[in-house]
Amino acid sequence: MTQTSDNVTWLTQEAYDQLKAELEYLSGPARTEIAAKIAAAREEGDLRENGGYHAAKEEQGKQELRVRQLTQLLESAKVGEAPATDGVVAPGMVVTVAFDGDEDDTLDFLLASREYASSDIETFSPQSPLGSGVNGKKIGEDAQYELPNGKKAMVRILAATPYQG
Repeated sequence: MTQTSDNVTWLTQEAYDQLKAELEYLSGPARTEIAAKIAAAREEGDLRENGGYHAAKEEQGKQELRVRQLTQLLESAKVGEAPATDGVVAPGMVVTVAFDGDEDDTLDFLLASREYASSDIETFSPQSPLGSGVNGKKIGEDAQYELPNGKKAMVRILAATPYQG
């Protein structure tokens, strides 16, 4: 899980290893694959109207951006432990909140950086309005955050447990 403090990103060893493996793949085999796609498309002739060439170049640009993002993230990473189970909301935890104190209107989400987003559970960054509102609060406390329209919303923290991934 991650916890960003200033320019340091805290990662569990598992998360660090996963991101490092992705970086190694993108920096090695994936670069070779995209270079081969570009070369094959270039051989087809006129590049101005060559959709395969332009698609491969766009894919290469996205891949290089991800390499830069991962490199920067891993350079500032510190490997640490998963959050404690002390009832205080922190990055790396699955949080259950009730909107406006209504325990029938709840949401479970993972408080973590985008690198952890998955289809299993909704993920909110600690820098997002809801994420920053609940971060550091204890179970049973209310947290206020700002909606996109500028209005304030309130949630009550019902649970906070370390993400088991």
